[in-house]
Amino acid sequence: MRHAVWWWLFIASFVPVRAWAQPQLSGDSIQISRATSRIVVDGDLSDPAWEHATRVDKWYETQPGDNLEPKVKNVGWLTYDDGFLYAAFEFQDPNPSSLRAPFSERDNISGNATDYGGVMIDGRDTGTTGVFFVATPRNIQYDSITDDSSGENSSPDFFWDSATKITSTGWTLEMRIPFSSIRYRRGDPQTWRVMLYRNYPRDFHYQFFSARLPRDGNCFVCHSNVLTGLERLPQGGHFVAAPFATATSVATPSGDVGAPLGPTATSARVGADVKWLPNADNALDLTIKPDFSQVESDVAQISTNQRFALFYPEKRPFFLEGVDLFATPIQAVYTRTITAPTAGGRATGKLYGSRYTVLMADDAGGGSQIVPGTIGSSVAPVDFGSLVIVARAKKDMGLSFLSALTTDRERLDGQGHNRVAGPDFQWRPSGTNVVSGQLLFSDTLTPTQTALNPEWTGQYLNGHATQLQWNHGTTHLDWFAQYRDATSGFRADTGFVPQVGYRDVNGYTGWTVRPTDFFLSRVRTFLTLDRQVNMSGEVINTDVEPGIGLDTKMNGFVQLRVPDNQVRTAAGDLIRQHQLAYYVQFSPSQFFALLQSDGELGQAIDFANSRPGHGATLDFSATIRPTIHLELAFVENTQWLNVHDALGQPERLFTAHVSRLKGTYAFTARMFIRAIEQYVSTTRDPTLYTTNPPPHSGDFSGSLLVAYKLNWQSVMYVGYGDDRELTQPLVGPGLPPPAQHLTPLDRQIFVKVSYAFQR
Repeated sequence: MRHAVWWWLFIASFVPVRAWAQPQLSGDSIQISRATSRIVVDGDLSDPAWEHATRVDKWYETQPGDNLEPKVKNVGWLTYDDGFLYAAFEFQDPNPSSLRAPFSERDNISGNATDYGGVMIDGRDTGTTGVFFVATPRNIQYDSITDDSSGENSSPDFFWDSATKITSTGWTLEMRIPFSSIRYRRGDPQTWRVMLYRNYPRDFHYQFFSARLPRDGNCFVCHSNVLTGLERLPQGGHFVAAPFATATSVATPSGDVGAPLGPTATSARVGADVKWLPNADNALDLTIKPDFSQVESDVAQISTNQRFALFYPEKRPFFLEGVDLFATPIQAVYTRTITAPTAGGRATGKLYGSRYTVLMADDAGGGSQIVPGTIGSSVAPVDFGSLVIVARAKKDMGLSFLSALTTDRERLDGQGHNRVAGPDFQWRPSGTNVVSGQLLFSDTLTPTQTALNPEWTGQYLNGHATQLQWNHGTTHLDWFAQYRDATSGFRADTGFVPQVGYRDVNGYTGWTVRPTDFFLSRVRTFLTLDRQVNMSGEVINTDVEPGIGLDTKMNGFVQLRVPDNQVRTAAGDLIRQHQLAYYVQFSPSQFFALLQSDGELGQAIDFANSRPGHGATLDFSATIRPTIHLELAFVENTQWLNVHDALGQPERLFTAHVSRLKGTYAFTARMFIRAIEQYVSTTRDPTLYTTNPPPHSGDFSGSLLVAYKLNWQSVMYVGYGDDRELTQPLVGPGLPPPAQHLTPLDRQIFVKVSYAFQR
């Protein structure tokens, strides 16, 4: 397996770089110069330094227009000094009262529903990876990493300052970004890439950039402007220490579920997150007794009648430096599998022309682990500690790259391990084609704990997983083809791979037209095909889906699909599903910030009992903003399934609901109060099951949080939580009619204080 990690790199060493590398692309060059005087970041652009800064007044409307002159005026300025990069913007608006600019939490902005602007920076001049720094007219900050191979991720946060002002002609924005928040190469002078940006949601979702974005291009960062003129930048030595203290008080039932809550148990924790930049291109992170609690709960998903484990995104800060390096075609790294580390360390940066990241964590265990299968997956509780190591190296060659990944999870008692390694690559032979793939090998010794999972017999498992795909996109025609497989013995315990023992070939093709001066700005018809078999060649599922997608006024998107598929159940039966599926999203105004619904209706499968049925899955969510300070977000998801009983009559097998209400009142850009109520319930007819499930089940969770943030690491939280479970009442002769009760599971009070010291 050690040799397999590097065999792609060995082969690549004999291939000329020009055979891999698509020529670098870029927009107009921008020459920057040092600030002539001090700049005060207050949203007022009258500082004399801005008169001598580089002015950028050539912008392009890239959506819905095709690199047209923007319908509103945008001007940007760039300059720098010994410690900071500065950017300023003047965004004109014919009707400033129409600005969609509510107060909200950091990063809580929507492209379809919020005005914002800022800059994308590629400090290493990769042409593939950049960092967005943007702010709204209310100075709500948003930052993210965007990568042409893995997309955009808003989880990471960075230190930077901004200020805004709403004026009679639009709004202004000033930004000061420390060089310590940007990773760049050693050398003098520097060459970077930048792209200035404005998001402008009105009748359509308009986007304006300082560089052209061709419709037939297969990359985004590669088209950014080349930035020259940066000289004598700091070469590292930056240090951040963020000590924190938390205290939690928890009350749990004194006996079985349903008993009154007993005395509270109080615990306290003191720890620290430390970051050191030995130079501008490398970062070392250390966390001691980390607080990996999640301040916001995950939105519940309906798990009834599901075959495979559900995915939840990572939100914890320690894992987010260079998070794009964790993204590979096969999701072999899923940091939420590291549930309770007592300490962790990480190095991220660039050495010898290759980007790298190495993470190590001592995980105390808890939570659960996915045990994959061919038809479905299960989860097993983890009651043991482990040492986790993740490492990836990525060599860029033009706009293409070659990479190697390894993960290792070793039980601390030596009674089990999972080791995964292999290469991956992306090749861009032209501006319209992208070929990417990954090959992984795994070596696993399972625990000897059959009480937790039948597979855990202390056996050795070995296997491999492969993924290869080809994307092609032009102005009108696009298509995608993919091959995947995973042998039955493949395991990725530090990743999210819920299915093994299969081969899959899938793809789609689409045709796009863009009407003008009409209710629609884009129409795409498409066809999706998929065929998956097990290692013996038996069909697991097939799928044929024609459909159409529409971009509309009111910042809308509508998609209709007609899936026709066959799926094999755990009993070995191949059952057909023919459905109508839809997705609808609109953002018509600041009050109705988001209206969204999706669903599937028609034939369905009862996976628990391996038989056909009819049903629906309907999801609805809405975000409304009664004032610029108050946001209310609703989620209502429903799923039901009807099957035939022993007499052939249709009966309701189950109905499942998720109901969630989240209210946030943001006093300022730094302080907010948030309340969440969430109820998940399922009603079943036990007589229609081969097992005997409870007729009713439900869980309620409620929370209240008061937060104050100076920046993303200098925070104070005070929170309250209440979790309850629907109990099953006793039934029988002589007993009154049963009543359902939400009995307390626990009640918590939570306090956290953290402050970031920087040097």
